[in-house]
Amino acid sequence: MALKQQQVLKQQQGLTQMQIQQIKLLEIPALEMEERILREIDNNPALELGEELPDPQVNTEEDFDLENEYPDENNQSESQNELSDYDDDYDDRAADYAETQAYDPNAESDRKTFLGVQTDSLQDFLRRQLSDLDLEETENWIGEYIIGCLDDDGYLRIQLDTIADQLSFHRSLDVEESQMEEVLTMIQDFEPAGIAARNLQECLLLQLQRKNPTKEVQNAIRLLEDYFEDFSSMKLQKISQQWGISEADLDAAKKVISRLNPKPGNDWESSLMNETGRAITPDFLVDNIDGKLVLSLNDTNLPDLHVSAYYKELIRSSKQSKNISREQKEAVVFAKQKVEAANWFINAIRQRQQTLMNSMQAILDRQEAFFLSGEERKLRPMRLKDVAADTGLDISTISRVSNSKYVQSEFGIFPLKFFFSESMQTTEGEEVSVREIKSIIKELIEQEDKNNTLTDDALVKLLQEKGYKIARRTVAKYREQLHIPTSRQRSNA
Repeated sequence: MALKQQQVLKQQQGLTQMQIQQIKLLEIPALEMEERILREIDNNPALELGEELPDPQVNTEEDFDLENEYPDENNQSESQNELSDYDDDYDDRAADYAETQAYDPNAESDRKTFLGVQTDSLQDFLRRQLSDLDLEETENWIGEYIIGCLDDDGYLRIQLDTIADQLSFHRSLDVEESQMEEVLTMIQDFEPAGIAARNLQECLLLQLQRKNPTKEVQNAIRLLEDYFEDFSSMKLQKISQQWGISEADLDAAKKVISRLNPKPGNDWESSLMNETGRAITPDFLVDNIDGKLVLSLNDTNLPDLHVSAYYKELIRSSKQSKNISREQKEAVVFAKQKVEAANWFINAIRQRQQTLMNSMQAILDRQEAFFLSGEERKLRPMRLKDVAADTGLDISTISRVSNSKYVQSEFGIFPLKFFFSESMQTTEGEEVSVREIKSIIKELIEQEDKNNTLTDDALVKLLQEKGYKIARRTVAKYREQLHIPTSRQRSNA
């Protein structure tokens, strides 16, 4: 059979240079977005900071059409292949994203962190919040001294009258106890929740008071307020008899308390970092307002942008001039290129914000129960293609949004990949999240008799009694993913 060359015509869908830049913008996390905008301003003199003053004489969409007036001389075919390869590669990675990027439930640095700011210490973070308050000089000094007296766990172990004495001695300030209490209350409203408490009881109550007042939360508050000593000693039967509360309700209140952070200031510096060692700034904020979840984009630090009036005027005046030199023509071409690039960048930022909001809103709608309760068991099975179907976006786009993005809720900051998991069926045919199964396995092992630890077969039996259809090898796999030793290793520990 003879070999011969022949031309074959085929169509291949590719991305334009602008589309690839839009993709890269989508991948940038909140922490780096401001830097990216400032870099674009440095590279494009037609892009300026601040709000644009209205100029009815200029239509930036019509006046600066470079495609018709100044055709691009670059070879488009090579870049098309490169951009198409880039997108194909991302689609391949998106297919198994949930498995390869699975959230590690033991990576506490991914979870127990608060509104990300690049600070050196907890005290610096609290002082930033203090500076946001419109306080008088005396109140500000009280706040500074209280923050300075917090220990590594975030507690105020020093009496307020001692701090008042220090203010009197070092600052010649005569402060009333009521002033001290008032400023302390302000600081206790700061992030992280539970900060500046004077004891464990107050620390836990401060956290509960921020939660949605469900029956479980209200019972947890009463449990800490009225039965704290007995609860600390785990005298649950005594509490149940004195209070008259059912065992189920008491257990539910106990679980609410168990999810609180007893040391809100502990390991603060490490909790500000993600796995790459960079400070975490959430891309999204979710607020619980009277039981209704409200989503917003954390873009308050991003500057407003507009196209330079000088460059627009330069182009407009060139249209009115009949005779212009070669140098002037080159200047006009340069100005049009920069103005078009500036317009594109501004629109790309808007498109990025819209895509991010649409994607996160779909995640929020599917995981509403978790954002209202903070319980991992209430996470629903969710895959990239589910969110893609909800939003009408490509799976690869959802993958890009989820990569390196974080959301802050009242329960802490979570990477978006935390919310994606596969599903399995119960004996009744209901789909449940794999993370729910792992959470139950972890809880069963935590509550086991240390002298008679649970084998994987025993765990299977307990799970099946709860209605979860699961094999022993699957239990063993999930236990290993949770970094939990075998039954024999636990009994010898």
